[in-house]
Amino acid sequence: MSNYIFERTKIANEKLRKIVYNMPEFCVDYFISIEQTTSPLTRLNYATDISIFLFYLSNEVLSKPIKQITLDDLNRIKAKDIEFYLSYLTYFEKDGICYQNGERGKARKLSSIRSLFKYLYNNNCISQDESSKVKTPKIHMKPIIHLEPNEVAELLNEAESPTDLSNRQIAFNKKTSVRDVAMLSLFLGTGIRVSECVGLNVKDIDLENNAFKITRKGGNQTILYFSDEVKEPLISWINERSHWLDENSQETALFLSLQKKRINVRSVEKLVKKYSECASPLKKITPHKLRSTYGTTLYRETGDIYVVAEVLGHKDVNTTKKHYASMSDEIKRSVVNKVKLR
Repeated sequence: MSNYIFERTKIANEKLRKIVYNMPEFCVDYFISIEQTTSPLTRLNYATDISIFLFYLSNEVLSKPIKQITLDDLNRIKAKDIEFYLSYLTYFEKDGICYQNGERGKARKLSSIRSLFKYLYNNNCISQDESSKVKTPKIHMKPIIHLEPNEVAELLNEAESPTDLSNRQIAFNKKTSVRDVAMLSLFLGTGIRVSECVGLNVKDIDLENNAFKITRKGGNQTILYFSDEVKEPLISWINERSHWLDENSQETALFLSLQKKRINVRSVEKLVKKYSECASPLKKITPHKLRSTYGTTLYRETGDIYVVAEVLGHKDVNTTKKHYASMSDEIKRSVVNKVKLR
């Protein structure tokens, strides 16, 4: 396990313990039961969602402290109560902060509640699972936002030789240009996630075989490959990286911040935003949209949804189909004249 993955897992576990500590005992049992089948980040997300549900019950339904909520209390919860909770999630205040949830946020929180109720029902802790009767909010698919080929070229050109950045940004670019081009090329040429990118170590890169090893969501490791167009900026960055560090430095991260430490996700998001606002000002581009750009291009070129799913690391090909279904008609049209009758 890389240092980055180890630290991320450690932080997630620490946050999880703090949240679960303030929950009723039956929640502790639940999180222990799913420990072997879920990642720390997944459990942390579940804990966050369930803590909001318990907060709602404590303040809006039961008028008692969260830790004093009992299984008898949950046994009296009806499907209608959970539906009211989903409505409550649209806009609520907690610890002085206002929160809003759309259909996706509500669907995820309902899924977390269902997981808890299913565990309690299967272990005879409650007599019925009312959460299973609640319909999942209908999720409307959003159009895929991605960069067109000319915008990809403009994005890389802006990182390499900026023309539209501010004077302050240009000053930073002189220090980071080689790194930025390498990172953007890796995103656009392989479709990796931002967490996978920042987690890369130098030893994970095999320049001889145009390959690199990443740790996917859930902790599984896989090997991906990159083109010579990606290899060239990577070589340039790896050579320059050595000049960023002192001879005795023990830093293993591939991509560094100006503080000569592993770059973090937030910094990468800012970096992508800075250059994309110049290349495509009308589109809100994030690292995930660069991933979508790669997926879109790969699907256009291959027409094979299974290849796209495998490379992007989707466990279920239906996830990929949902994202790229809008392109199916385009592909159907493109093959009209491929089959000749005479």
